[in-house]
Amino acid sequence: MSEAFPDIQKIQYEGPKSKNPLSFKHYNADEVIAGKKMRDHFRFGVAYWHAMRNTLADPFGAGTAQRPWDDGTNSVANAQRRVWACFEFMDKLGVDYYCFHDRDVAPEGETLAESNANLDAVADELEKAQKATGKKLLWGTACLFAHPRYNQGAATSPNASVYAYAAAQVKKAIEVTHRLGGEGYTFWGGREGYASLWNTDMKRELDHLAKFLHMAVAYKKEIGFKGPFYIEPKPREPSTHQYDSDAAACLNFLREHGLMEHFKLNLETNHATLAGHTMWHEMEVAVAAGALGSVDANTGDELIGWDTDQFPTDIYMTTQMMLVMLKSGGFTTGGLNFDAKVRRESFEPVDLFHAHIGGMDAFARGLKIAAAIIEDGRLDAFKKARYSTFDQGIGAKIEAGTASFAELEAYTLENGEPMIGSGRQEMLENLVNDFI
Repeated sequence: MSEAFPDIQKIQYEGPKSKNPLSFKHYNADEVIAGKKMRDHFRFGVAYWHAMRNTLADPFGAGTAQRPWDDGTNSVANAQRRVWACFEFMDKLGVDYYCFHDRDVAPEGETLAESNANLDAVADELEKAQKATGKKLLWGTACLFAHPRYNQGAATSPNASVYAYAAAQVKKAIEVTHRLGGEGYTFWGGREGYASLWNTDMKRELDHLAKFLHMAVAYKKEIGFKGPFYIEPKPREPSTHQYDSDAAACLNFLREHGLMEHFKLNLETNHATLAGHTMWHEMEVAVAAGALGSVDANTGDELIGWDTDQFPTDIYMTTQMMLVMLKSGGFTTGGLNFDAKVRRESFEPVDLFHAHIGGMDAFARGLKIAAAIIEDGRLDAFKKARYSTFDQGIGAKIEAGTASFAELEAYTLENGEPMIGSGRQEMLENLVNDFI
């Protein structure tokens, strides 16, 4: 097929002084920061559903996206042609990974058998494109939320036949992910929750969801898929309440149902916002549990109450995220997948490049700043000093688990009112500003 982006050359690093909008100002793929190349810190991924499939419609108007390579049909031939447009985009952008939903890459048929055949036909093309370009699948997933059959859930549906259909669809999606060398597989429970508790047996639904995930683990082992499973938290929308509402809720569910060893979390920034958290908070929760797997890199508009999936441009946010990543040792699985869409007003193909370049540059700046903060050492030194009373004496006994209430009472009676120090929040904010 002819080029999808004939007027665009490979995006190059030109440095901060460049005025070329189709160049990187900060992302230099092979530059070494904190002992690792930038490309390896980030493992950037393109979200197939947004980059290739989003028409830019919204609740108030039709789609505006101009995608000349797409003939608008729901045919397998069009889906196969779309594969090469995506891989050309990744090649010119310099991104090594992509992520997909099964129904984004291939059309759903009238029957499950037809849908599976369609997915296999497009997977043939994806396999060819991967071999031709060296690009890789970061993770795959099944779309268990768009079709009307899932209007009351998939693995939490009150209908056993819907539950079975969902299991069959996930089985196939895992197989295709495995076939394409996918480095992980994600579960997002877009309809796994409730609209009303008047008609919901919550305990039964959660038990069904746990059984579903255990079956997935068993099948993963059966076919020899070695990649991790991820759960992606989100509190609401489209459901009133989704069971995977935030990182802590997901971890609690996994522990309760004996699934912790089989799952990590795929965290999304806009989902954290909807949960009333920062992405920084969600990442710290996941890291503390050894469960940070992958990241959907986007952001949301705090003035709008839904998931806007915007590209990340906030340098404070990317700095916070990269501080967590550097201190936790970086990605051992997963990467930064741009689960973000261009705005409805940004409808030309070139806008896909502008958006991804901005996101990649924002993370590159965040990485450099985070590495400089860590090398400087003052932030870590202050935090260490703040907790220093737990490094010796009664504090050390508390952390070791050898103290008792009686011993702590005796300590307090002897030592009287504690002397405490300032948290110095404003000073530390000023310190970070010095780097940004």
